[in-house]
Amino acid sequence: MLFAATTTSSSSHGSPAIILIYVVLFGALYFFFIRPRSQKAKAQRLEARKVEVGDRAQTVGGIVGTVVARTDEFVTLRSASGVELDFIPSAIARRYDPAPAVDTEALEVHADHEQERPAEGDAE
Repeated sequence: MLFAATTTSSSSHGSPAIILIYVVLFGALYFFFIRPRSQKAKAQRLEARKVEVGDRAQTVGGIVGTVVARTDEFVTLRSASGVELDFIPSAIARRYDPAPAVDTEALEVHADHEQERPAEGDAE
């Protein structure tokens, strides 16, 4: 009888310690990994949404235009066809910086020049 009582009491005392260890581990994981990563992602999103007048921007719906006006409540974009649309600032997904245009004529001239040059091992 005494053995059964001590076994029951010792197992009930060990359980809160394990739970406490799990809580401490989860807290450390949250503060050292999850929270900083979340804050960094939030800062990147906010930075990408900062657009000034004259910048090109893309909305979350995929519309690309030039910012012509900005207030606290609205961002006005002018599309390529000249239509001006008002968006709330959170609808701006990112600044739109298209890839620079490739000058194909310069690439062709460079390729022709490379073909005319003899290889290093060839004798003339």
